[in-house]
Order: sequence, then structure tokens, then C-alpha cells
Amino acid sequence: MGIVNVTPDSFYDGGRYFGVEAAVQHALDLVAEGADLLDIGGESTRPGAEPVPQDEEMRRVLPVIEALLPQVKIPLSIDTVKPAVARAAVRAGASIINDIAANRQDPEMWEVAAETGAGYVAMHMQGTPATMQQHPHYDDVVAEVDQFFGGVLERLQQAGVRPEQVALDVGIGFGKTVEHNLQLLAALRQFKRWRRPLLLGVSRKSFIGKLLGAEPQERLPASLACACWAVAQGVDIIRAHDVRATVHAVRMTEALLTRRLA
Repeated sequence: MGIVNVTPDSFYDGGRYFGVEAAVQHALDLVAEGADLLDIGGESTRPGAEPVPQDEEMRRVLPVIEALLPQVKIPLSIDTVKPAVARAAVRAGASIINDIAANRQDPEMWEVAAETGAGYVAMHMQGTPATMQQHPHYDDVVAEVDQFFGGVLERLQQAGVRPEQVALDVGIGFGKTVEHNLQLLAALRQFKRWRRPLLLGVSRKSFIGKLLGAEPQERLPASLACACWAVAQGVDIIRAHDVRATVHAVRMTEALLTRRLA
């Protein structure tokens, strides 16, 4: 899953692809590098980020989706927490809703997924982007994320979302300390019990910097290590900034796993 941030303030590439022409060209470059799907977002979800007005978010993402639709043959995902933005994006051609706020209680976003039939990524987050990294606390982070998955799958089904529409994301960096993130990564295979695709986003995230003392531009090797580990644990979708490098690392991991299991 190639990342297309149509934002001026994302933690890694903020501003570089802010604008329709730049975002579309970046998306096409990611497709050429081997992306299987594209995740288009108009609101930064970095720690401490403030919400973007709904109309502004639509102004950023809808023209990009509309421009890409006739040019690419892979699915487009809308990265948003706003039901109205999700609905408009699906109407414009997106086929997946990537929702970092699946911890909500309001069912409106789930109703959009049910009505449109779009794929839905349910991510675990403690708090909101503005508050999530202030004092994250869990008695048992793996057990609590696992319990969250069970609860959200039940609520989605009650809202009319079919199980086959849903993928799950443990939410690395979203209301977690470095240790919480490492525990979740170590336990990824446990979440396969829900029999839904797993999506993982670790690309260049701050926990890597805290663990290794690395700036965002220095975090690719560790991001690739996490991607390879995740694939070996059964993760189905890797969300990445660096598509070509990630594809190569994942393909090599898959080749080794296939021969080990033969």
C-alpha cells in the first residue's frame, strides 16, 4: 500500500506532494515502483496533529482520486476519519476506507461502508491524534488490541458491514509507547485468529527513531526489517512510503518462506 499524503504537515513527506499535480505524479511513481494499492489522505495523523476541516480535506483528496481513476488499475483507498469524506471519496472512485478512528462509538462511518460495500480497514488507536501520545497506558497491550478487534468486528457486523469487507490494523504508533509497539509487532501472528487480512503501517515511524536514535530519513532499514518480520508473521498488507524497496524486501522474504515451508 503506497502512501500518498496530500498534506502540508505529514511527519515524513509533508508538503512534498501537497497539490493535485504533485500528488498524482507521486501516486503514479508508486504504481511504477510496484504498489498494489494506493492510500490517499488529506489530513495528517501524526502525533499532536489537529483536525482539518471537512471541506478542506475533500478539496485536497477528491481531485487526486478523480485524476488517478482513469490512469491506474489498482484499488484506491481513502485515509480519513470523516464519514462524509469517505462517502464522497468512494463516489469519486475509491474502493477502500482506511479508518484510524475505528475506536469510535458513532456508527456513521460503518454505515457508509455498509451502504457502499467499500473495503474497510479498522485500526486500533488509544485517544486521538492530538492526544494519543501524551500518556499511553495498557495493562496488556496485546490482549487489549485483540479485545478491540473482537468488539469492532461485532459492531461492524451489526451495522451491516460484511466480514469480507474488513481488514484489521494494530495501529503502530497510535497511542503506544516504543515497548507497546514492539510487543504488538512480536505478537502479530496472534491476530490472525480473526481470519481477516492484517494491515501494518510502520514506515519511518517515530518509535524507530526513539529506539535507534534515527531521524525520519534514516529509518528505511528498520522499516524494511519490520515489513519482512510482519510478512513472516502472516501480515497481508504493508503500508509504506518507500514502495520499491519494500516490494523487494517483501518478495525476498516470501521467496525464503516458500522454500522453508516446501
